Amino acid sequence: MKYIDEYRDATLVKGVIDEIRHTVTRPWTIMEICGGQTHAIVRHGIDQLLPPEIELVHGPGCPVCVTPLELIDKALAIASQPNVIFCSYGDMLRVPGSGRDLFSVKAQGGDVRVVYSPLDAVKLAKQNLGKQVVFFAIGFETTAPPNVMSVLQAKQLGLTNYSILVSHVRVPPAINALLSSPTNRVEGFLLAGHVCAVMGYHEYPPLASQFKTPMVVTGFEPLDIVQGILRTVQLLELNQVEVANAYSRAVTFEGNQPAQKAIHQVFETVDRKWRGIGMIPQSGWGMRAEFHGFNAEKRFDVQTIQPEESPLCIAGLILQGLRKPHDCTAFGNQCKPEHPLGATMVSSEGACAAYYKYGRVTIGA
Repeated sequence: MKYIDEYRDATLVKGVIDEIRHTVTRPWTIMEICGGQTHAIVRHGIDQLLPPEIELVHGPGCPVCVTPLELIDKALAIASQPNVIFCSYGDMLRVPGSGRDLFSVKAQGGDVRVVYSPLDAVKLAKQNLGKQVVFFAIGFETTAPPNVMSVLQAKQLGLTNYSILVSHVRVPPAINALLSSPTNRVEGFLLAGHVCAVMGYHEYPPLASQFKTPMVVTGFEPLDIVQGILRTVQLLELNQVEVANAYSRAVTFEGNQPAQKAIHQVFETVDRKWRGIGMIPQSGWGMRAEFHGFNAEKRFDVQTIQPEESPLCIAGLILQGLRKPHDCTAFGNQCKPEHPLGATMVSSEGACAAYYKYGRVTIGA
C-alpha cells in the first residue's frame, strides 16, 4: 500500500542510515518527542542501526504517561460514583492511580466502558439520560479536535448528562521546559507529525531560534524516522538552526485551521502538571467558562485530590530524556506491565513498555 510498504522498505531505510553514517562527524543527542515514534524506533531497532555517534533519547510525548496522578485519582473517584458511566480509551484502564486503576473500579461494580471515540460517549449519554456519562479526555493536540467536537455536539443536543475530564497537554511548552532545564542534553528534536498535522509547526521556529536547537517534523514509519534523523544531523553538522518539515505528505506550516478554531472555541490555555515532571506553565488546555457545564472536575467536585507518586518510579527522568528504562531498578521486577508502578510501563506509547515488550534490555537489578 502506498505510504505503508514504501516507508517500511528495508533497503531504503538502510540507504538513509548509510547517508547518516557518512554525514555525522561528532556525537549528537536527538530526542524523539513522540511515544509512537519511540515504539517504532525500538520495535524496528532503528537506534541500534544508527552510527554510535547518534544517541536517541525518549521524550514526554506519551499522553497516557504524562497524565498526572491526581487526574487518574479524580477519574477513579468519578467512576466509583453511582449512576455514572465512565468512558475511556482502553490504555487508560490499567494506568495506576494511588492505590488502584480503572479496571479495579470496574471489577468492583463501577460502570467503566472502553470507547473508540468521544462521540461514542455522547451517544451513550443520549441513550442513558438518567445517568451521568463522563469521557476521560486526555492527550496532546492530536486528540483535542474529537474531544471538543463531543462537547459541541452534546451542547447542540441539549444533553445535561455529558461531561469530560480534561487532561490535555501541549508540546511546545514542554519542549521549552526541557530546553530550559540545566540538565538538558538534547541537541536536536524530532517533532511529532500527527501533532503538527493538527497544529502546524508555526509555534516551533521561535523555540528553535531561542535555544539554537534544530527541529524536524517527522512521521512514524521507519523511513520517516530515519529521514527525520538524517535531516536533523545535517542541520546539526552545518550548525544551522531551523524547523524542517520531513513529513510534508501530512503536515503544513499552518496546520488544520478548522480544527484549531474548534479547539480554541472550547478550550483555553492553562498551566498543567505533567506526571513525573511537574507543573509546566501554559502547557495545557482547560475548559472555557462558557463550557463549564461540561467540565467533569467541577460537576463532581473532585478538584482537591492531591496524591503522591511511587518513590521507586523514575518515569519523570525517562520522559525528560535523562534516563533510559533499564536505568530503573524496579524495571521488570517491581514494575511490569501487569503490575506497573508508572504509566510509562503500561501505555501503548510508553518507553518502558516498549523496552519490556521488545526485550531490549536486561531486567533491572
